[in-house]
Amino acid sequence: MSQSRREFLAATSAVAAGTILGAPFVHAARKADGPLIVGEGDYKFEVQHEWPQLPDRFTWQTTHNVAVDKAGNLYVIHEGRADQKDHPSIFVFDSTGKYIRSFGRQFQGGGHGIEIREEGGQEFLYVCAYQALKTFAKLDLQGETVWQQYAPMESGVYAAEEDSKPTGQWGRDRFMPTNFAFLDDGGFLLVDGYGAYYVHRYDKNGKWLSCFGGVGAGEGKFNLPHGVWVDNRPGRKESIVVCDRANNTLQTFSMDGKYQETLKGYGLPANVETWQNLMVVPELRARVTLLNEKNEVVARLGDDIGRITAEGGNQIRGDRNKWLPGKFVHPHDACFGHDGSIFVAEWVGTGRVSKLKRLA
Repeated sequence: MSQSRREFLAATSAVAAGTILGAPFVHAARKADGPLIVGEGDYKFEVQHEWPQLPDRFTWQTTHNVAVDKAGNLYVIHEGRADQKDHPSIFVFDSTGKYIRSFGRQFQGGGHGIEIREEGGQEFLYVCAYQALKTFAKLDLQGETVWQQYAPMESGVYAAEEDSKPTGQWGRDRFMPTNFAFLDDGGFLLVDGYGAYYVHRYDKNGKWLSCFGGVGAGEGKFNLPHGVWVDNRPGRKESIVVCDRANNTLQTFSMDGKYQETLKGYGLPANVETWQNLMVVPELRARVTLLNEKNEVVARLGDDIGRITAEGGNQIRGDRNKWLPGKFVHPHDACFGHDGSIFVAEWVGTGRVSKLKRLA
C-alpha cells in the first residue's frame, strides 16, 4: 500500500486543521477500571480495541475491511503476505468476538474489500484483491467460490493482458479494485481505487455494463476513489457515494453515474456505510466521522489527527506502544452492526479491529 504511505508523508498541518472545522466536540473518558467511552448524547460508544479473538495460529497482516451478516457475525479481510499462501485472508467471528472459521487463501497477499448481500434468501460475500492478484469474486459464507473475475477489458481503460496476466504493476491503466456497492436490480458497482480510478457497473450475473469517473481533481473525476456505497437512507433520494480519498472529499452521483455534489472536510476518507439515518466515514487520518440524513457531521470519534499528521507521525502505524486508548491510527473501513454499533478495521501493520459498542 505504498501509495497511501506517500500520501501520509505528504500530509500537511493545514489539511489536518481544515478537516477539524465544524466538528462537534467529542471527548474520550474512562472511569477508574471502567469502560472507555467516546462521543456525546445520542452518539456515545464504548471502545473495545482488539475485539475479535484471533487464534494464536493466525496473525493479522494489515487489516483492511469488515462486514456483518444477518446472524451478526463479523467478517474481516486482511491484505496478508504473498509469501504465506496457506494463511487465510478472511476471518469470521460471532457476535461475542469468538472465532468461527477462516478461508480465502486465494486473496492472500492482496485482500482488500469485502461486502455481504442477501440474494434469493442466501447471503453471499463479494471480495476483491489488489496488488499482484487484481481480482474480484463472489463467495458463499463458507468461502466456496461462485465466480471469480479479473480486469474488465471491455471497458477499454486497461493495458493489454491486465486480465489474463495480472502483475503487481501500478498505474492508471492497471486494475486495482478496492470495494463494492450493491444495486436494487441485483447488479453491483466495483470501484477501481488504486488503478484506473473508475467505478464499474455490473449486472446481477457479473457482466460488465459501463463505468464512470477517471483521473481528476473532483466533480466526477477522482484521485484514488477508494470506497463506494449506495446511500438509500430514509428521506434522501437514492444516490452513489464515492470516497475520493486523495482529494479528501466524498462525491455523490445519481444512480446513473451523473455527478451531483462534493462533501469536503475529510482526511483521506476510505469507505462509507449507512445504518438508519446515519453514515459512517472512516478516515485514514485518524478518526471516524458520523453524518446524519442531512449529511451534517454529528460526531467525530477517536480523533488523533494532530499526532498522526505531525512530523514523524507516520511511524505510529508500526509502533503499538504509541497507540492511545480511545484513539484511532488509520481507520480503513467501518461497518455497522445491527444495533448501530460500529466495527472499525485499521490499516496498521499488525492489524487492529475495534468495536464501538453503541450506548445511546
